[in-house]
Amino acid sequence: MASTISEVLAATTEAHGQRPAMRYKKDNRWHDITWSQYTDDARKVAKAFIKLGLSPGSGVSIIGYNCPQWFTADVAGILAGGVPAGIYTTCSPEQCQYITEHCDADIVVAENAEQLAKFKSVRDQLPKVKAYVLMFGEDPDGEAHTWDAVLEMGAAESDEALNERLAAQKPDDVCTLIYTSGTTGPPKAVMITHTNIIWTAETAMQVIRGGHEDILLSYLPLSHIAEQLISVHGPMAMGACTAFAEGLEQLGDNLREIRPTFFLGVPRVWEKIQAKMVAAGSQNSGLKKKIAAWARTVGLEAGYAEQKGEGKPMFFGLANKLVFSKVREKLGLDRCRMAITSAAPISKSTLEFFLSLGLPIYEVYGMSECTGPATISLPHRYRTGSAGFCIPGAELKIAEDGEVCMRGRHVFKGYYKNPDVTAETIDEEGWLHSGDIGTIDDDGFLKITDRKKDLLITAGGENIAPQLIEGQLKAIPVVAQAVVVGDRRKYLAALFTLDPEKVVAEAQACGSSATDVTAASTCETFHAHLQAQVEEINKSLARVQTIKRFVVIPGEFTIEGGELTPTMKIKRKVIREKYAEQITSLYPTE
Repeated sequence: MASTISEVLAATTEAHGQRPAMRYKKDNRWHDITWSQYTDDARKVAKAFIKLGLSPGSGVSIIGYNCPQWFTADVAGILAGGVPAGIYTTCSPEQCQYITEHCDADIVVAENAEQLAKFKSVRDQLPKVKAYVLMFGEDPDGEAHTWDAVLEMGAAESDEALNERLAAQKPDDVCTLIYTSGTTGPPKAVMITHTNIIWTAETAMQVIRGGHEDILLSYLPLSHIAEQLISVHGPMAMGACTAFAEGLEQLGDNLREIRPTFFLGVPRVWEKIQAKMVAAGSQNSGLKKKIAAWARTVGLEAGYAEQKGEGKPMFFGLANKLVFSKVREKLGLDRCRMAITSAAPISKSTLEFFLSLGLPIYEVYGMSECTGPATISLPHRYRTGSAGFCIPGAELKIAEDGEVCMRGRHVFKGYYKNPDVTAETIDEEGWLHSGDIGTIDDDGFLKITDRKKDLLITAGGENIAPQLIEGQLKAIPVVAQAVVVGDRRKYLAALFTLDPEKVVAEAQACGSSATDVTAASTCETFHAHLQAQVEEINKSLARVQTIKRFVVIPGEFTIEGGELTPTMKIKRKVIREKYAEQITSLYPTE
């Protein structure tokens, strides 16, 4: 096994030099970049970074949507001995300043003039930055270097300085900083080493049996470890190709064009695909609806049979031919060997929806601090509602207080400039404490029940895991998002957002005159309809877990609104503060 990222890149380029490493769309056509060109460009940019003043161990801040330039800047930063730090495109100027200053960045690489402007507005607070680089376009002020100029600068430099940097790199050197989503405060910088990335990528690719014929679609934030592993380093380990989506709005079209062999979707992506499929299905004729309903019954039975190691139902082949194969083709997942979900909890109803369509979604659990995956699910070895089993070569355990802990070569080196929190997170025996609460069954499957810090303690002293209840509430067809509240209160309550694509049909079904989310949020008839469904769910819950009251928020929890992290995790503190008035209204007698 190679010991540094540069060695992995060199080995893959030697074996697959003329094969496509990246695929991007321009002028309505897909274009390929080979592994040889990728390596050549990365070396040129690395030499330019050195010329521009990048010191060994210093940061390279990168902000922009997924594209070849992002990959090249990231890998170039590593080759030059720097430490790339991705920044979410939704970050404010103040957040960009914090990360850039914190990672000691010498170089800033921005997608365009708009993203560059964020840094310009706080330039007086970034005295260490020596150069700014644009992936696309030109700086109106002429201060930032264009991408072509950087490539030309690197081409004019000798290889001597770069080769010295490469020779000095060691497997345990930090080569990437991953900044956490900041759900509980300022983001922490997770130090990832060459060994962390190489071992994790190699292990994951061996387990899923990936190879150079595979193709993936990159669209999730590259500042997140999951996307880096599945889009940058996983393909580098196996010589596969990464295609870049044009944007979230074009994701459906790009899926059908690329037809990836692996696809990672965060829960919100799967939920939105589900919503569109349900809306489209409601327009079908009566006969088509009956066939689809029959097929889904067969599909769900087949999925659970497969999980038990049993044979699939007799008519599964027919259901697959009539319905499932057509669904996969329409989604662009007809070649997909594994549809994966990770990064946040997903409801069982969404998992069963896709399972019933012959498209099982495999859960992967992990965190930035273990370089992505701690567990994995595989075809013929998965459980719906389970986060999977421990990745080979690593260890997993449940601590006495129920906390999930992991140990292995994927565990990070520590938090940059934060030894105290590092010591709290990795114990003396090398166990990484995740902050998640979970259980491991007799077959080794992990089930996450909640975040340790998210546990609600009611006024009666009961410890409640909100995520479990939220997962059931999101099974209500028209509910898009659910957040349970009730810490130090007499009972639990909930905040709902509604799926705008389902509101009208749902309103008509219950006799409400509401025609949009805003109207539904204040309609008494619609509220009573939701109340009946909440009461049905309450029947399956312990008394202390039941939802006594709820309020509908006339909008959606979003990244831009501050309620979600860039990886779609709920920011409970923000929601508590932003909707304090609505939450207070749920407790009128207090």
